[in-house]
Amino acid sequence: MSMMTDAYTRKLDLAEGRVDLSHGAGGRAMRQLIEGIFHEAFDNEWLRAGNDQSAFAVSGGRMVMSTDGYVVSPLFFPGGNIGSLAVHGTINDIAMAAARPLYLSASFIIEEGFPLADLKRIADSMGVASREAAVPIITGDTKVVERGKADGVFISTAGVGRVLDGLDLRADAARPRDAVILSGSIGDHGVAVMSNRENLQFDAAIVSDSAPLHTLVAMMAEAGGRHIRLMRDPTRGGLAATLNEVASQSKVGFHIDEEAIPIKPEVAAVCELLGLDPLNVANEGKLVAVAAPEGAEAILAAMRAHPLGREAALIGHVVADDYCFVQMATSFGGRRVVDWLTGEQLPRIC
Repeated sequence: MSMMTDAYTRKLDLAEGRVDLSHGAGGRAMRQLIEGIFHEAFDNEWLRAGNDQSAFAVSGGRMVMSTDGYVVSPLFFPGGNIGSLAVHGTINDIAMAAARPLYLSASFIIEEGFPLADLKRIADSMGVASREAAVPIITGDTKVVERGKADGVFISTAGVGRVLDGLDLRADAARPRDAVILSGSIGDHGVAVMSNRENLQFDAAIVSDSAPLHTLVAMMAEAGGRHIRLMRDPTRGGLAATLNEVASQSKVGFHIDEEAIPIKPEVAAVCELLGLDPLNVANEGKLVAVAAPEGAEAILAAMRAHPLGREAALIGHVVADDYCFVQMATSFGGRRVVDWLTGEQLPRIC
């Protein structure tokens, strides 16, 4: 579809209008919605072509593809919203394979009655996030459902990327003595969303850490890529779930140090107040890397030289363990098992 005309602009009331079923019916109103909000927000050569798909050239090498869905509540939170979160989260899923993200798609399920102003705000944030990351949204889809059949808006995304030369990260690659590196403080996103959801007020602002990690990964790869065994972004289930998943897949255990794990004081205070374990709280702009011991220091130094890795820390190491336990040395001098999260600590977090 071509970019919208002035006539379409006049007919789409972005200030007071709301989504209705005609915006998903395939007619003029749907064209107005797509062109007046999404094409304007995501504007690029692929969307301007007006096809139901986008063709793109790729260079030789291994490709990566990922898909995800976003149902966060509330839709807007300190540090971002469902739109920027969808872009960052999909980019990060690609980046964890040591791949350079290339292109994104986005699909929207919108509830009848959703304010057009909020939809534009979400789309604009996605456009800004994709442009800042240099990963364009080149195709998408829009559906409108009856009032009460969704919760405002849901977003599904997909992304493709090209694996950096010479790297082959695998979930089963962790080996005893490998180093465990965390890129920064944990729990920021989950606590920011939860605080906004419950209208909790604190002296210090708590902001989501949502951010694209592909440029950080590129610096890590340049500094010591052949030493990186695997990477994960600790989203739902937090650091605890991530390490337990890797332990199970690699058939190893982990020993981590509580005092080495960066946690902002305000996040720790909120977690203590509400009875939450920061190790279980979601993050959206952090990564965990497992690296061979001989390359760990170079990788850590490269991370600390990047704005998104300034707080990077070596938090533990891999051990041989037939039971695949994740154990943590506590600040009190003891040791405890860090188990998988049971149930859902914070629902609708991403």
